[in-house]
Amino acid sequence: MTKNLDEIDLKILSEIQADGRITNVELAKRVGISPPPCLRRVRTLEEEGYITGYRGLLDPRKLGFDVTVFASVHLSSQADADLKAFEEFVRSEPLVRECWMLSGEVDFILKCVAPDMATFQEFVTHLTAAPHVRNVRTSLVLHNSKYDAAVPLEVKGRG
Repeated sequence: MTKNLDEIDLKILSEIQADGRITNVELAKRVGISPPPCLRRVRTLEEEGYITGYRGLLDPRKLGFDVTVFASVHLSSQADADLKAFEEFVRSEPLVRECWMLSGEVDFILKCVAPDMATFQEFVTHLTAAPHVRNVRTSLVLHNSKYDAAVPLEVKGRG
């Protein structure tokens, strides 16, 4: 819901996406307003849920997570309780970094990281034994051509 956002709000969001560590003084300067109203706007954007948090982006490979895999998961049941149980299961799994429920042939796709293939294989064994998991297909990431966690605010027609 972007109908309440004006051009200043969008500039603030864009600057924060580019640099989450930007100071309020610098942010205010970049968006063309004074620091006090800038800070109020940032707080409002946080309270309304447009800004959901601030994080440092870490390089998994530098931290020893050399394997990235996407796992397509098919469940044997799509009953609401079973879907929720699976989601609860993956939330407790540290190797699962993202979990998306999909429409179509695949019920869920998981983005997983692991220090090595042996560790990932142990996880797959654990995953396939989870309740209502019919099968799991994995795709090993060979190379990442693009990663951008930012929302494309410049795209027209949203909201």
